[in-house]
Amino acid sequence: MVALVRAVRRLALGRPLRSDDLGEQLLTKRLALPIFASDPLSSVAYATQEILLILSLGGLAYFYLTPYLAVGVVVLLAVVALSYRQVVYAYPSGGGSYEVATKNLGPSAGLTVASALLIDYVMTVAVSVSAGVDNLISAVPALNTHRVALAVAFVVLLTVMNLRGIRESGTTFAFPTYGFIAGVMILIVTGFVRVAAGSTPVAESAGYTIEPELSGLTGLALVFFALRAFSSGCTALTGVEAISNGVPAFRKPKSANAAKTLMAMAATAIVMFAGITALAIVTKVHVAVNPCDLIGFAGNCETDPQRTVIAQIAAAVFGGTTNFGFFYVQAATVLILVLAANTAYNGFPLLASVLGRDRYLPVQLNTRGDRLAFSNGIVLLAVTAGGLIVLFEASVTHLIQLYILGVFTSFTLSQAGMVRHWNRVLATESDSRERRLIHGRRALNGTGAVLTGTVLIIVTITKFTQGAYLVVIAMPILFFLMRGVRRHYDRIAAVLVVDEDSFTLPSQVHTIVLVSVLNKPTARALAYARATHPTTLEAVTVLGDNTGKLQREWEKYEVPVPLKVLESPYREVTRPIVGYVKSVRKRIPDGVVTIFIPEYVVGRWWEHLLHNQNALRLKGRLLFTSGVMVTSVPWLLDSATRVGAPLGKPAPGDIRRGLPTTPELSGKSTSGTP
Repeated sequence: MVALVRAVRRLALGRPLRSDDLGEQLLTKRLALPIFASDPLSSVAYATQEILLILSLGGLAYFYLTPYLAVGVVVLLAVVALSYRQVVYAYPSGGGSYEVATKNLGPSAGLTVASALLIDYVMTVAVSVSAGVDNLISAVPALNTHRVALAVAFVVLLTVMNLRGIRESGTTFAFPTYGFIAGVMILIVTGFVRVAAGSTPVAESAGYTIEPELSGLTGLALVFFALRAFSSGCTALTGVEAISNGVPAFRKPKSANAAKTLMAMAATAIVMFAGITALAIVTKVHVAVNPCDLIGFAGNCETDPQRTVIAQIAAAVFGGTTNFGFFYVQAATVLILVLAANTAYNGFPLLASVLGRDRYLPVQLNTRGDRLAFSNGIVLLAVTAGGLIVLFEASVTHLIQLYILGVFTSFTLSQAGMVRHWNRVLATESDSRERRLIHGRRALNGTGAVLTGTVLIIVTITKFTQGAYLVVIAMPILFFLMRGVRRHYDRIAAVLVVDEDSFTLPSQVHTIVLVSVLNKPTARALAYARATHPTTLEAVTVLGDNTGKLQREWEKYEVPVPLKVLESPYREVTRPIVGYVKSVRKRIPDGVVTIFIPEYVVGRWWEHLLHNQNALRLKGRLLFTSGVMVTSVPWLLDSATRVGAPLGKPAPGDIRRGLPTTPELSGKSTSGTP
C-alpha cells in the first residue's frame, strides 16, 4: 500500500528534489512574467466587461462614461506599478506589502495587510478560474451545465502543476501566457486596422437595447453610480503586488530582475486593457447582468449564456464565431484566466510561509515539500478556493463582489508604509542629490496611498451590500486568528526558555516496562530498559485471563526484572496503569518515571486495526502526566520489513516524514541508529 501511494505521488509530482537544488528552481525574467503576471494580464478579459455590466444597470444611457472610467483605471494601474517597483528594491526579501506595513506601521498593520492578501489570493483563484470557464462556455455553450465541475477540475490541475515545483510550472505556463498576449495584440491591431480601412467591426449585441433598472441619475447619484462602475474596473489591478511578494524566486540580481518584470507586466496590461476597452466601444458591445434585460437577445435568456465582451469583440473583428481567430482568442483567454490563478498559487504559499516563519500561522506552512514548493500552502489555497467555487456555483457575477477589497487594503497600507520608510531614510541621508530622489519617491508612494485609499473607500461603500460585507467580516476574523496563533507560540516559547534548573539531573529514575505476554518484543523492551540503568526497574501487567500463564513463564525464564500485577475489577487496562504511574510519580516528585511500551510496526494499513490499540490509548493518556516519559520499543513484523526504502535522491519531504534515505543513489553516506 505504501509503495502504491509513493508511486502515484511520484507520477503526479515528479521525483523529489534535494534542498541544494533550490537554486536551479529560481526564475529568469522570461519565466517570471507568466508566473507572477498572469493575473493582471488576464484581467483585461473581464475588467472592461465588469465596467459595462454596472453601466448597463442604467441602460445604454451611461455607456458614454466607459472611456473616462478606463482612463482612471489606467492611471491608477501605472501609479500602483511604479509604487511597487520601489517596494521591490526597498524590501527584496519577499514579504512585499506585509513586510512593508509591519516594519513601518507596526505588527497590526502588517497583519491587516496579510489577512487582506490571503483572502484576495483565494478570490483570485476562484474568480479567474470561473471567468475562464465563462469564456469556455462562450465558445462551447453546451458546457454550461458543467460549469462548477469544470472550474473545480481546473483548480485540481493547477494544484498538481504547482506541487511539481515553481520552475516546472513556470515553463508549462509560459506558452499560454505569451499566446494570450499575442492573441490580444493581434486582435487589437486587426480591429483598428479595420476601423482605419473603413470596415468597422460590429458586435453581435450592437443592435440590442437594455432594459434599465436605474434611470434619471443626476448629481451625487450619478457620481456614486460612476464610482461603482470604476471600482468594478479596478479588478484590472489585482495581482500587481505578486511580484513584490515573489522577489526571492528571481535569479540574481533579484530586485533588478523583479523590477523589470513588474514594469513589463504593467505596460503590457495597460496596452491590452485600453485596446480591449476601445474596441468594446467601437464595436458597440452591449452586455447586462441579467441576459433577460437585453431586448433583442437571441435565444432563451433563462438558459442560454450571453457571450463575454472579449468573445464578442473577437467574433466581430475576425468575422464570426466559426473563424480560427475567434477560437484562438477564446482558447487563449480560457487558458490565461485559468492560469491567472497561478499568480495566487505562487503568492499565497510565499506569504503564508513568511507568516509561518513569523509564527502568525502554523509553522508547517514554512516547510518545503518534495519538489521544493510550499506544499501545505498550495493545498490550503486549493481547498479554500474550490470551496468558494462550489458555494457560489462558479458565478463570476457573484464572486466578483468579494474581490479587490483585500488587495486595495494591502495597496493602501503598503504605500503608506513606504512613505514612512522614506521619512526614516531622509532623517539619516545627507547627500543633497540623493535627498531629492528620495523626495520624489516619497511623493510617488504618497500619491499611490491617496489614490488606492480612495478606491478602497469607494469599493467598500459601493460593493458592501453586493457581497463585500463577507470580506469585511472575514478579514478581522483572520486578523484575530493570526494574533491568537502568535500568542500561542509566544506563550510556548516563554515556557520553554532554558534556565539554570533545566540541566539538573532527576533525583531518581523509576522505569516501568508494560507487558501483557512474554515474547520477543517484551524481551527487547526489558533489555533496552535494563540498558538505561534506572534507579528502579519493574515490569507491570494488568490482571486478566492470561496473567497466570505470564507469571509462570516469568519464573520459568528467570526474568531478572520483578513483575507487578495490577488489579482491575472492571477489566480495564488503561485506568489501572495510569493510576499506578501517578502514584509512583507522587512518591518521587523530584524524579521521573519512564514507561517502555513494546509496539508492533506493521506494513499494511489494515494491520493497524489489529495491533497496538492498547498501546496507543496508554500513550495518549500518559503523555498528559507531568514527569512521565513514554518510550516506544518497535518490533517490525514481516509486512513492515518488506516495505522498501523510497527510490530516488534523499529529499526534504523524506526527512520530514521520517522516511529512510538511500545513500547508494544519492552518492552520500549517512549515519544513524539502527
